[in-house]
Amino acid sequence: MTDQPVPSAETKAARTLLNAAAVRERSHQILEHGLAGRLRHFTVHPERLDACAEAVVATIRTAYPSLDIPFHARWRHFSAGGHDRWDAVMHGAPWSDAGQMARAAFDLAIVSVLLDAGAGAQWRYEEGRTGETFARSEGLAVASFDMFVSGAFSSRAEDPFRVDADVLLALTADDLAHGFQVSPGNPLVGLEGRAALLNRLGRAVATNPDIFGRHDDPRPGGLFDVLAAGADAEGRIRAPAILEAILNHLGSIWPGRIELGGVDLGDTWRHPLVEAPDATNGLIPFHKLSQWLSYSLIEPLEWAGYTVVEIDGLTGLPEYRNGGLFLDSGVLALKDPAEAAQPHPVDSTLVVEWRALTVALLDRIAEPIRRALGLKPEDFPLAKALEGGTWATGRRLAKERRGDGSPPLTIISDGTVF
Repeated sequence: MTDQPVPSAETKAARTLLNAAAVRERSHQILEHGLAGRLRHFTVHPERLDACAEAVVATIRTAYPSLDIPFHARWRHFSAGGHDRWDAVMHGAPWSDAGQMARAAFDLAIVSVLLDAGAGAQWRYEEGRTGETFARSEGLAVASFDMFVSGAFSSRAEDPFRVDADVLLALTADDLAHGFQVSPGNPLVGLEGRAALLNRLGRAVATNPDIFGRHDDPRPGGLFDVLAAGADAEGRIRAPAILEAILNHLGSIWPGRIELGGVDLGDTWRHPLVEAPDATNGLIPFHKLSQWLSYSLIEPLEWAGYTVVEIDGLTGLPEYRNGGLFLDSGVLALKDPAEAAQPHPVDSTLVVEWRALTVALLDRIAEPIRRALGLKPEDFPLAKALEGGTWATGRRLAKERRGDGSPPLTIISDGTVF
């Protein structure tokens, strides 16, 4: 038996950023600096938070008058236009047990979420079976769903409802362009970045068959078996454990950004005001797509008979709809309004501040939303506030203030962050 090398201090420090608690703690550091007026780009106006919460509550009461709100997850987008596309697959698939169903659902959710960075304002997807046209997140969901059910990600003609590592490895930007109806008149931002991300997903899955191929050929859905094996005696799985599994087993898929002690930190960035007593000083993680994926794997686990607990252990998502909510409602304001007219790189201090403030303010706004609705935290976790909720209100305010619904800030992204 070969002794495992002892991790270095840097490696140990890096791993402390691979969880939702680190996202929350460091985002709240930025909020405290904002409340004290120390941020470079933003001022924070907590006195406007109640009015912002009222706008969210109005959205919730309109969309969900019974207050029966599902979790914020990719499955909502698969029902765009009122069509329950996954339900049709569930009734037609040749699965013989819950594990097979869950692996297929994991396959679909993982690939679709990884393709769910911003589409750009011009892109549209026309769905053949309904004749409807969708844009932005809904369009990306329906397009990726159509590729999935057509067998575009499967290496088995007899089983189209799967995603195989060898197919992901060979996937090209042209393949995605075809599936997503991309053309000179219908451009999709970050196409090459999306294809490269799926290639790296294929490599991570193929080279770790002990993780992703326990009951089948290596496929992303093998992550289901990892999480199922970690359930307690009552069949409970902690939501933060979903994120930690994603970050630990799929961390290599992210573009080369910050590496510390041999650990790829993924959606982690630098900010001069973030403090830590180790080598992670100045670093702030967000893990936005990984957390979006974590929320989206809750329902497949529950369909398979498990109970997911500690859902509020995950954080709100630092993306442009939630972030736009706070800017458009006046909770946040730019110190220099001219910056709203300029595009900003995703690693800029301005974008890092905006994302951190978004995470922390989503924690702050959850309580006044619950209070207005008369609900307790256990009955109304943050995942429902997001879905009900903050994301939809951010989109509504963007449409009211800017007719095309564009966000209040323009971010230069490679298709793997937002």
